[in-house]
Amino acid sequence: MIIGYARTSTTDQKAGLEAQHRELNKAGCNKIFSEEVSSVQKVARKELEAALDYAREGDVIVVTKLDRLARSVAHLLELVETIETKGAYLRILDLAIDTATPTGRLMLTLIGGIAQFEREIMLERQREGIAKAKADGRYKGRKATAVAKSDDIKKLANEGMKPLQIAKEVGVGKSSVYRILGEA
Repeated sequence: MIIGYARTSTTDQKAGLEAQHRELNKAGCNKIFSEEVSSVQKVARKELEAALDYAREGDVIVVTKLDRLARSVAHLLELVETIETKGAYLRILDLAIDTATPTGRLMLTLIGGIAQFEREIMLERQREGIAKAKADGRYKGRKATAVAKSDDIKKLANEGMKPLQIAKEVGVGKSSVYRILGEA
């Protein structure tokens, strides 16, 4: 069986998820697991776990790109070991890598290391840019969403709405609602 796995980091990347589904279908996937969750944060990826659990001996797990699967080389190797322990293989479409061959496993390890290096360099440059912008007084950070909506939060609370309902209505976290109401 050919098992597909698709992932986007956020729920507003529908086109990216649809594109992955098209590529996975074209690759002949019989079943596709997909989710919208960040790989960087240590959040459980239930659909990835389900895909790994579903895999049986001789199956192939297919992803469109390496970064859709793993967060680091260590994580990648851990996933490959899990897949191979089941007697299955990993295929990455855009790199034409298949762990069914020794060359495929070698290339995956090398490219995984390069990808992690590239990400770390990008993050380092980003931190340097933010530090410079802060020093120049140009970096303000993101606008505080809850603070901007504090009048609406207080109004809804005065109308008798419960904090959890307010959080959903206004689109902020419940802790922000409690903090703003506590300050009132």
